[in-house]
Amino acid sequence: MGLYSQLPDDIQTVDVIIAGGGTAGCIVAARLAEADPSLSILVIEAGPDGAGNPSVDYPAFFLSNLLPSTITAAFYKSNPSKNLGGREIVVPTGSVLGGGSAVNMMMYSRAQRDDWDSWKMPGWTADEMLPYLKKSETYHGPGSMDRHGSSGPIHVSSGTFTAKRPQDDFISAMNKVGWPEIEDLGSLDSCNGVQRAVRFISPDGKRQDTASRYLKPRLQDGAHPNLHVLLETQVDRVLFQGKKAAGIVYQPKAEGAASRTVNASKMVIVSAGAFGTPAILERSGVGDPDIIRRAGIAQVVADVPGVGREYDDHHMLLYPYKSSLNPDETMDAILTGKLNPVDLIQNNHKILGWNAQDVTCKLRPTEEDIAALGPVFKEAWDEEFKDHPNKPLMMMALINTFPGEPIGIPPGQYFGVSTFTTYPFSRGHVHITGPRLTDPLDFETGFFADEKGIDLKKHRWAYKKQREVARRMTVFRGELPAGHPPFPADSKAAVVAPEGPLTEVRDIEYSAADDAVIDQWAQNNVSSPWHSLGTCKMAPRDQNGVVDQHLSVYGVEGLKIADLSIVPQNVAANTCNTALAVGERAASIFIKELGLDSK
Repeated sequence: MGLYSQLPDDIQTVDVIIAGGGTAGCIVAARLAEADPSLSILVIEAGPDGAGNPSVDYPAFFLSNLLPSTITAAFYKSNPSKNLGGREIVVPTGSVLGGGSAVNMMMYSRAQRDDWDSWKMPGWTADEMLPYLKKSETYHGPGSMDRHGSSGPIHVSSGTFTAKRPQDDFISAMNKVGWPEIEDLGSLDSCNGVQRAVRFISPDGKRQDTASRYLKPRLQDGAHPNLHVLLETQVDRVLFQGKKAAGIVYQPKAEGAASRTVNASKMVIVSAGAFGTPAILERSGVGDPDIIRRAGIAQVVADVPGVGREYDDHHMLLYPYKSSLNPDETMDAILTGKLNPVDLIQNNHKILGWNAQDVTCKLRPTEEDIAALGPVFKEAWDEEFKDHPNKPLMMMALINTFPGEPIGIPPGQYFGVSTFTTYPFSRGHVHITGPRLTDPLDFETGFFADEKGIDLKKHRWAYKKQREVARRMTVFRGELPAGHPPFPADSKAAVVAPEGPLTEVRDIEYSAADDAVIDQWAQNNVSSPWHSLGTCKMAPRDQNGVVDQHLSVYGVEGLKIADLSIVPQNVAANTCNTALAVGERAASIFIKELGLDSK
């Protein structure tokens, strides 16, 4: 099997180099090898192989990938932000073969029709992308199969476990607040309701990542001897002969290891994600000349000002609630160590095939809600959302566990509600500050930086709505105060601690002072759901674009990008499914350009 921690000396030149073995990179490598087994391909991945690591193999342990001791994730710390009370935001990313698909929460969540169409790129409309969405999956969920795949590598199902009682309870509460249950929010056209979740977990409970489902079968079948994967190795920069990408320089992570050069005779594909891809380009001399020179890079190969600009990410807030749930209806016992992971694995417990998230929602406000958020918000709503009923304002999900680090909280069974903005108005950036891999990035999240404060108002609305849903659940036993805005004791919005479920529930009345408390809470607590994208976007060059519709980097030849950094407009979804589709579409483009589609 061509899986290496040190590349054999006789591999000096290959046809195609893929810089990054993440979600999309594994797809591209597998599809190219499948199209032509004689094509020599080298994938270079900064992280290890996740196979055999319980945090990767078993869905229930996915949060272990965020522990300080993790070897499967990288963490990027932003600059302090005045919009966030001076806080630095830490954004995790997958740093393991398979990338985010190997460490994420495994939520199956598709972009909307309007999302794809908003990219305004030939070949990337919703109708044109549907075949690639279907190609990636074997779908075991609800809805029409003309919108879903039946023979792809990635299985989509409800896994081996669902906590049915809180799932039903949450959906019933959503109905009481005014939102219907929708069979399939992944149809591209459904919106403004709640769905029983399906996930990137097979019916027998296995995580469906692109390393195990796309790449490993090609490495193990004996039919693709020219497919090579180099692990725990960082790509420093792309090498050029004139304007043509001709290879890369890489640096093994092993202490004392020397950097090395590998040549690419046909194509270099950068697939290192929203952080790694712009950094590689800038170290290679491709980007804004001022930023490149300021970082100490001697040569500007191509003036592409959009590199690293317009960082985009959903803005997430999590809210915890006390409950009357039973121990077997939440994941709290796993997170607090009351259940032994070794025992669960030995007994092949069905909870291992669960991610604790059984409900997902895509939501729009009512006219009354819009008016309550003020004329500035209404103006933005009318421009961006009013005539696009396909576009939700927020996404929301039920989480069957305490939604955070369970340190210092009282023993018990908790549930949480997550909320995140679908289309933030705010943007940030990611740039290098020096020529070395070890130099820190200049990283601005841009969270809540929009001048009119629209993103903050979205979260004010979402807080109130998710709380009304929680209060109407029969298992609700009060808000956990530490995880909610600190309303004064005499406020009508003050948190409660009932002995039983609430009866005759009426909406909470919030004062202007309460709204200010919510806003400040959001600024002090907003975080990332790991959905970073947009830093090398696919758009015209004069609109800060970095690649064209064929994923070719402007100003050079033979250099491609295939990851979420190319996404020009955000999507109303957890982003893994979009990364799968980008990977499949990218592979199709590269196969055609390499002349492999006729083989």
